[in-house]
Amino acid sequence: MQLFVDDLTVIDFSYACPNRGIVGESWIVDVLLKGDLNEQSMVLDFGVVKKQIKAIIDAAVDHKLLLPILCESVTATTSKHRDGHEYIDITSKVGNYFLHSPSCAFAHINDKKITIKSVTEHLTNIIFAELPKNVQGLVLKLRAEVIPSDFYHYTHGLKLHDGNCQRIAHGHRSKIKLYENDKRSETLEHFWCQRWEDIYIASESDRVAKESIELSPNAMQSLTDNHQYFAYHAPQGRFDIAVPSNKLEVVDCDSTVELLADYIARQLKKAKPENSYQVVAYEGVAKGAIANV
Repeated sequence: MQLFVDDLTVIDFSYACPNRGIVGESWIVDVLLKGDLNEQSMVLDFGVVKKQIKAIIDAAVDHKLLLPILCESVTATTSKHRDGHEYIDITSKVGNYFLHSPSCAFAHINDKKITIKSVTEHLTNIIFAELPKNVQGLVLKLRAEVIPSDFYHYTHGLKLHDGNCQRIAHGHRSKIKLYENDKRSETLEHFWCQRWEDIYIASESDRVAKESIELSPNAMQSLTDNHQYFAYHAPQGRFDIAVPSNKLEVVDCDSTVELLADYIARQLKKAKPENSYQVVAYEGVAKGAIANV
């Protein structure tokens, strides 16, 4: 017997890539279970699937930075600054990134690169170990949202969030709809998606001096004038990141989707004060915010 749940959840995360740097991503998760019927004449109660399996997935990869630990471009070491924290050093063709965060902010994937296949295998092993004995098979399908228009990948962190959004390097793959004088503008959408391609979005209020950043000894020796530094304390611990300037947008607000929609609207209005604008900004799949100016 087989039991399926489509659109079980969406995982929003970022991953380290030797070509693109740190990339924000959003994948939809479908689940198929195979097994014998239990004493309730079920393979597994839908409530258990929706709650327990979703919780396992969320704990394993959601709102984390996924690290391909077999890749030579990624180095993870134990923090000498704080208990329960890790240093992460990432080299890439677009620049080098250096992080220091609680260990819960990272997921170590046993592969050379982060792909749907490698993350599927990682999650399958974790989930299957928690399933009852009558469940004999598990098929996960991870898939990106089909977006016929432009979209962008972004990474950020929210220091004021009391949940996992506080992690300084999690992200999303998002579409955007922009209206100028009540008419949708694909030209403006393309511009912003190009501007925010594989971007790290930081808040100016989180900027710190190089002297106060907490990074690995290797990172401190590898920093260049191209790096900018951001750090904050949140309920889960201390978060630090050094980002190459060419992959960075610094905003004058927090990077919630509400304030990012407002930020884009303000930039558009500043360029052409005589026009009206509506920004429909998405945060991953099927959720977002609207700003009007």
